[in-house]
Amino acid sequence: MTTRPEVTGAKRIVVKVGSSSLTTAAGGIDPGRVRALVDVVAAAKLRGAEVVLVSSGAIAAGLLPLGLKRRPRGLPAQQAAASVGQGLLVHRYTEELARHGVVAGQVLLTVDDVTRRSHYRNAYQTFAKLLELGVLPIVNENDTVATSEIRFGDNDRLAALVAHLVHADLLVLLSDVDGLYDANPSRPGSSLIADVASAVDLAHVRFGSTGAAGVGTGGMHTKVEAARIATGAGIPVVLTAADQAASALTGERVGTLFHSTGRRRPTRLLWLAHATEPRGCLLLDPGAVRAVVERRASLLAAGVTGATGAFVAGDPVDLAGPDGVPVARGLVNFDAAEIPSLVGRSSQDLKRDLGAAYEREVVHRDDLVLL
Repeated sequence: MTTRPEVTGAKRIVVKVGSSSLTTAAGGIDPGRVRALVDVVAAAKLRGAEVVLVSSGAIAAGLLPLGLKRRPRGLPAQQAAASVGQGLLVHRYTEELARHGVVAGQVLLTVDDVTRRSHYRNAYQTFAKLLELGVLPIVNENDTVATSEIRFGDNDRLAALVAHLVHADLLVLLSDVDGLYDANPSRPGSSLIADVASAVDLAHVRFGSTGAAGVGTGGMHTKVEAARIATGAGIPVVLTAADQAASALTGERVGTLFHSTGRRRPTRLLWLAHATEPRGCLLLDPGAVRAVVERRASLLAAGVTGATGAFVAGDPVDLAGPDGVPVARGLVNFDAAEIPSLVGRSSQDLKRDLGAAYEREVVHRDDLVLL
């Protein structure tokens, strides 16, 4: 059997594993599953690859010690479970990796860490230094402090974005199913899709939840969306079952390979497009829509006709045309309360009447991504 060159040639790999692949049905960490996963990623590391592990399981690991029978719905209860479970999970990884002489490093991220200009460079530099030192970073969303407004929502999407952030050559998504099927794999007649080269290959696929243990948040739809984000930024993706991880990481043709479809984009803009929820909306006149979409220009106050939402300078906002349909997302330079005094006015008028600080763009083109 020939191997996949996208895998065998990868020097930096992000591996994502879901809660159901690490825990028991009761919610506790399954030592055997963690040990098996660590053996696989350590082997890849010993072959010369740099590995970043995006691991779910913190909330699930906290259920049993807290006497909870299922994943709580409320955010405060989830954060409490994560607070207890994250330490248990990383401790288990640290012990297992030590058997291979590998040091583990914990990295907890929130959306703000990688969308705000002052933060995302530091996030990259942290990963770069950990990998340079031979550390295996273990990444999770910072569930303990993240609010509902600044959550990634699922670790599949987080993994795709981390793969781009660290300039990975490959993303491997480990699940409790052995790949993408054209229908529910439990149904007779369903077939595994070995390769996905474009969206055309997904036209007849019907998605459904795949979680078996009731402790995760992602289904097959989130994994395909994560693959779309990664492949659109030039990173191939392998989707397979956790028990096939060793085969997947040695290039065997297991699971589903999503071929890269795009080219690398500026990291922060990829996060802005896929990891943020808008705090409001700026309404644009037709001329401003053309300037933003066709000429990739900054948004000036002269093209703004109104605003909705309660946002402050630095927040992500959607930019919508006269029909209300968003065409772009960007980081706004003014508070919502300031927008009415800026609407439709030229930069010169604003400088004269309000001062030089108001001459700047409402959204700079470097902080703007088309949707």
